[in-house]
Amino acid sequence: MFLKFNEQAMFHIGLKPEQGAEYAILTGDPGRVEKIAGLLDQSEFVASKREYTTWAGNISGKRVLVTSHGIGGPSTAICAEELSACGVHTMIRVGTCGGMAQSVCPGDLVIANAAIRQEGTSQEYLPIAFPAVSDYCVTTALSQAARHTEKAVHVGVVQCKDSFYGQHSPEESPVSFQLQNQWQAWLRGGCFASEMESAALFIVAAARGLRAGCILHVIWNQEREAAGLPNTPVHDTSSAAITAVEAIKILMNS
Repeated sequence: MFLKFNEQAMFHIGLKPEQGAEYAILTGDPGRVEKIAGLLDQSEFVASKREYTTWAGNISGKRVLVTSHGIGGPSTAICAEELSACGVHTMIRVGTCGGMAQSVCPGDLVIANAAIRQEGTSQEYLPIAFPAVSDYCVTTALSQAARHTEKAVHVGVVQCKDSFYGQHSPEESPVSFQLQNQWQAWLRGGCFASEMESAALFIVAAARGLRAGCILHVIWNQEREAAGLPNTPVHDTSSAAITAVEAIKILMNS
């Protein structure tokens, strides 16, 4: 089913099946992988190919992978598929997002329990009427772990899109009317934040029988900016990463 690379390593992520694990923490930026892996015991570099960098370490004595998935649904789906082929059954995305609801401030944490499927990748797995939802046990573990942070935590729906600049400069698009009207609908529906990967991750997990969750660090909120509310960007994602590690401990011991 899966394409292979040298010596039977996964074609895209470069992992060999014997280098796999049951749990994985995913993050978009390869530059974050080593830092997150440093939260694990006995962390070590495993592989790097394309946008996919993997380190491994131990949590509660069990091997855990930390892998970058790049930007957007297509690369995230590939990552999830090939990690699954290496034995991973539970994945937590640690990512960044832009806040949408005015109550969501820079530096807050958003735990996505569902995602708006405003992207294309997930539609090649399940019809658009099928909801993109996180695994209940993973989300519950994230919520429990997040109580120990000093951050404000929001649990709810996020928007998942394909175009970063379609969000930030919609007026420049030939379909600006559609983008701006959808944005207002998501706001009125109570959407907390906008990002680019969770819908694909949740739908691939559903299609392949995996467990997936997502915790996001809020960098900035364009709605607060537009309203003249305090909105200083915050770039330190460590609280989200620590929460994911603690959530995996909970899952391992439950």
